[in-house]
Formats: sequence, structure tokens, C-alpha cells
Amino acid sequence: MMKRHLAVTLSVIITALSLSPALATAQSTTEIEKIRARIQTLSVSKDSQVEVKFRDRTKIKGYIDRVEPVSFTLRNPKDGTSQSITYSEVDSVSKAGGGISTKTWLILGGVAAGAVTTWLVVKPAVCDGGAQTRGIC
Repeated sequence: MMKRHLAVTLSVIITALSLSPALATAQSTTEIEKIRARIQTLSVSKDSQVEVKFRDRTKIKGYIDRVEPVSFTLRNPKDGTSQSITYSEVDSVSKAGGGISTKTWLILGGVAAGAVTTWLVVKPAVCDGGAQTRGIC
């Protein structure tokens, strides 16, 4: 009886292990549709560079030349060669942004404006019109 339970358990484990890589690497159609929609959105501006992350964790940067139903073409900015990439190979795609975003600039500007305002309000109150000679005065 024990051998039978062991044999059934072992066969279930082997079956599960043989199916797991296929399930792990297969992308659902909704994920592929999301990637296709993102690529179509990014391909509108031809002069913006994109970064493509593949399912095998490699990354490439380039410009989207053509968008087709099953694949898209990415042009290498350095040598101008084109590479056709299928949507099922892609894990994610994003705009290749180097530098500081607008949101970050707005936050930094707000902090600077707050510091200047605080200096203009606090210094006269603390310094008593210039009568004190110590501290920040």
C-alpha cells in the first residue's frame, strides 16, 4: 500500500515539473495585447528612444520603425541596424528616459521656493531689524 502511494505521489510530482516550465514561459494573450498597445503608443513619436526588456532579462534600446500585428521592428541608434521582435518575446517596454522628470523638477522648485520664502520671513523676525550681531544675522 505504501509503494502505491509513493508511486502516485512521484508521478504527480514528475507531471507537475514537466508542465511548469511551459506554464511559466507562456504569456497570456492579455499581456501580449498590453505590450502591443504600449508599443503602438510609443511608436507615435518616432524620435523617442525606447527600452525593451525581454523575457530572458536582456535589454536593448532603440527606435521603433514599424509596428506589425505579430511583431515590431526596432532600429539600433548606434549602427542603424534593424531587428524584428515578436510581442511574445517582450516582457516590458518603456520610454528610455535619461535624466530628471518634470515631476522631480517641480518638487525641487517647490522646495527652493519654500526655502527662499522662509529665509525672507524668518530672518527679519529673528534678527530684530539688524540689532543683533550673533547667529544668522
